[in-house]
This record gives sequence, structure tokens and C-alpha cells, in this order.
Amino acid sequence: MNTVTTSATDTRRPAYGLGRVLILIYGIFALSATARSAVQLIRNPSEATLAYVLSALAAVIYILATISLAHNGRRMRRIAWGAVLFEAAGVLIVGTLSYLHPEYFPRATVWSHFGWGYGLVPLVLPFLGIAWLYASNPARIAQN
Repeated sequence: MNTVTTSATDTRRPAYGLGRVLILIYGIFALSATARSAVQLIRNPSEATLAYVLSALAAVIYILATISLAHNGRRMRRIAWGAVLFEAAGVLIVGTLSYLHPEYFPRATVWSHFGWGYGLVPLVLPFLGIAWLYASNPARIAQN
């Protein structure tokens, strides 16, 4: 039985133009959310456990999104889709809960009040990520 295996090398750069700016913003948020959650959890984790754990979760999502958006490849694009969709759901759910049940969030998180403390960027960022993933989809581009 003869099997022919062909492999194609993807020579495209991982990100271009506005994609690089988006990755830079994600990287900044990954650093800031990580630093914020680390300080919160080290100082007094029992002060606002839910809020601080959500800040740590946001940090992990931002790190994952930054890395996966910066790489080409099917697997990384799937991870990026998962990260930005999870981020969008997180900011919408936590943002809504922070208004409906402020007692759950005695201290702010990255996603509380839809990211008000960060200029609402956490609310907009996942939707920019979704738009970029859609616009830069190699299969969609090849069809057109």
C-alpha cells in the first residue's frame, strides 16, 4: 500500500497590520491582569475571593489569547477562538453580575462593570479578537 504524504509549509507571518496591534493590546492586558491578580491574591485572598479568582482567570485567558493569536495554524486558531469567546462571555456575565449583585464583588476585577476600570477595553477587546479571527481566516480568504 503506497501512501503519499504531502506537507505544506505555511509561510505567512503570524500576524500583520492591525493583528499585531491587537496582539500587543492582549499582551498588555495579560501582564496587567496577571500583576493585579497576583497582588490581590498575595495581599489578602480572603478579602474578596471570588473577585480575585476571577481576576486570575481573566489573566490566564488573556495570556492564552495573546499566545494563540500570535501564531498561525489550525490548533492555535481554535484555541484563540475558544479564548476570545470565553473572554466575551466572561466579561458579559461578570459585568452583568457586578451590577445586579455588587455584594459578590466587593473589590473590582478586570471584567467587573464591563471593564469600567480599564476604560471598557475588556468589553471591546474580545469582539475585536473575534473580528480579527474571522477576517484573517485562511480558509475564508482562500475561498474569496
